Amino acid sequence: MSTDEPVILAIRLRGTVSVRPQIEDTLNKLHLVRLHHAVVLKLTPSLQGMITKSKDYITWGEIDAETAELLLVKRGRLPGGERLTDAYVKKHSSYSSIKAFAKALAAGQASVTDVEGLKPVFRLTPPTGGFKGKRNLPVGMGGITGYRGKGINELASKMI
Repeated sequence: MSTDEPVILAIRLRGTVSVRPQIEDTLNKLHLVRLHHAVVLKLTPSLQGMITKSKDYITWGEIDAETAELLLVKRGRLPGGERLTDAYVKKHSSYSSIKAFAKALAAGQASVTDVEGLKPVFRLTPPTGGFKGKRNLPVGMGGITGYRGKGINELASKMI
């Protein structure tokens, strides 16, 4: 796999009411169906277009290994709602532990589909302490949606 595309964490921050059908369809294709759902994506040019199209409903940025590990341990789910374990990762993938898988995931050498049965969506909670900013403005204008860069890790840790 090539590692020249950055790996991002995208989180849906606005709900489903009054969303244009084209944008709702794009969010569904990204697996961001509900509020506070998160996905880990490799940012290819086609996904960049989808992210740009839905920028007013999501926030995204580059994920680091620590956040990826925390996300997999606390929110990684298998069929039937089972939690992800080191034993399951070792048995159903080429990685020895969740930590090794998270490191490869953040580096762009793996994807969520490399662990057989792992659900691609992580269901998060509202952030501890609430959001800092207005709900429908981009991050650069004091809001919560849009590109955050490395700041996504701080938000994600408050939502896990």
